[in-house]
Amino acid sequence: MIDFQKTLSAGHMTSRAARLFSRVADRRLKLIGMAPGQLPVYYELAKGAQLTQKALAEAAAVEQPTMAATLSRMERDGLLNRAPDLKDKRSSLFSLTPAALGNAALVRQIIDDGNNAALAGFSDAEQAALLDMLNRIIANLDGSNSPDTALPPK
Repeated sequence: MIDFQKTLSAGHMTSRAARLFSRVADRRLKLIGMAPGQLPVYYELAKGAQLTQKALAEAAAVEQPTMAATLSRMERDGLLNRAPDLKDKRSSLFSLTPAALGNAALVRQIIDDGNNAALAGFSDAEQAALLDMLNRIIANLDGSNSPDTALPPK
């Protein structure tokens, strides 16, 4: 039998925190027709950009099929405009609709409220240290330092 202590696992604790952040945001984002999984797209396009599916998938660090489904849902829900990419006839450019852009302050408030709730009681130095450590974890796992995910042979 394996004695697994979840609270000593960085992976487990990070995953649990991410799910809780998502749950908190989900309730409020639903009120404006959004979901937490759409936030990476929203963040990129709220800058006023027009981006391809490929660029959005890279920015969100998700696979192309996942991004295609996200973009389809956002377009269906009136959050995105799709226009032909004049530089590449096979691609489309996505941008936020005026209605979606109009919710930018509310989206920002929802995210800020979630962060403030999660970090209540943390000093500014602790918050900065946490963000620094999370960025280092992401860099470690996003690059060549990441362990091979294949299981060893039995």
